[in-house]
Amino acid sequence: METKDFNPENSRYLKAKERVEELKGFYSNLISYSLIIPLLALINYLTYWEFQWFWFAAAGWGVGVVIHAFTVFGYGKNWEERKIKELMKKDNI
Repeated sequence: METKDFNPENSRYLKAKERVEELKGFYSNLISYSLIIPLLALINYLTYWEFQWFWFAAAGWGVGVVIHAFTVFGYGKNWEERKIKELMKKDNI
């Protein structure tokens, strides 16, 4: 069994690094959505506008972007933090 020294500075760095990766992932997803959906709408317009199929892609991907935003910007993070603190406190007792 290997024990590792707990370093709060390293822990904060890793948490900040993880947060930056989450933000980068969200913004790249949002930029991709903002570029691809208008392109799909243009393709739909140029080929056959009577059936506007690009709305399906926009709605599906849009739901994904919204869910990604909720997870990145903290909706639902409070219970995770509380549970982590509760479990850490329980282990210390």
